[in-house]
Amino acid sequence: MSPRARGSGPVPTIRDVAKAAGVSRGTVSRVLNGGHWVSPAAAAAVEAAMQQTGYVASHSARSLASGRSGAVALVVTETQERLFEDPTFSWLVKELGLRLRSHGLTLFIALADDTASRAGLVRQLRGGLLDGIVLASTHGDDPLFAELLAIDAAAVVFGHPLGRGIELPYVTTTNLTGAAGITQHLMEIGRRRIAIITGPLDTSGAQQRLAGYRLALGARVDEALFCEAAEYSRQAGRAAMQELLGRQPALDAVFAASDLLADGAMAALAARGLRIPADVAVAGFDDSMLARTATPPLSTVHTPRSEVADALVRVLVDRIEGRRPAAVELATRLELRESTGVPSGPGQGVPLSE
Repeated sequence: MSPRARGSGPVPTIRDVAKAAGVSRGTVSRVLNGGHWVSPAAAAAVEAAMQQTGYVASHSARSLASGRSGAVALVVTETQERLFEDPTFSWLVKELGLRLRSHGLTLFIALADDTASRAGLVRQLRGGLLDGIVLASTHGDDPLFAELLAIDAAAVVFGHPLGRGIELPYVTTTNLTGAAGITQHLMEIGRRRIAIITGPLDTSGAQQRLAGYRLALGARVDEALFCEAAEYSRQAGRAAMQELLGRQPALDAVFAASDLLADGAMAALAARGLRIPADVAVAGFDDSMLARTATPPLSTVHTPRSEVADALVRVLVDRIEGRRPAAVELATRLELRESTGVPSGPGQGVPLSE
């Protein structure tokens, strides 16, 4: 018997599938809702019967049976423009979407950059329209943290959260160690006037990367070589580099707290006629595609993206299923390239110790 053609005859039901598979309707229902307490043989029979009868499960019926929507939101507390510019968000969407699919979950994107959008997100969580959320790029003690805690939402934060966010599970990387390592590398290649372009200092990543820079330089820290970027963007990196050159024209290296900021800094240096790395060595953070395609290729701190995505999904699924997972911190490493004088070719990965 071939699968039912679209629009020909009555729509097959669970009863039809159960009859074709030789199992109870309860068994079919359990297969449709995750296969718990079903033998492999029975599950295979049900799958074959669904193919044979042309049965298509109703999403709304499955949601009612399981108490779940099958929807997860990647929540970004930034403007729409930043969402499309920053390569961090594009890989998050891709990698999280692939991994969530294997758990029967679909990823959506939500902006939560004002009071109304945050309230709408909470309503969706309360109403069961979302099973959980991944929070990215949070600033300070975001009001959303308290609202999520109040309803005991299934949420995981990407990055070490500030304020009440520390009560939520999170996945982060060794920002301080990575920043200290790349700053140490700049010192080891003979640079003496090392500037830093930080991200917005109401983010934990920016704070930790600044702390790592300070740790590596120790007594050599010069406050005149600091510049805080207004946001993690190419334009902000360019503006910060111009400001630093105006204050400290003799600087010979700059560590930018993201590859996007570093890319903007490199544009500002080129506009001044300064050579990279001959005049000014440049380093970034993230090891995004920008780092590999920059001219020259950018030395940077590699964040283990695949491991980060795995951990975010694992922690979120644990929360959706009622467990209380611990925070996760993943190690970074250096990827050294031409922007700090490393010969062309594949980046040279350098592990970092705590």
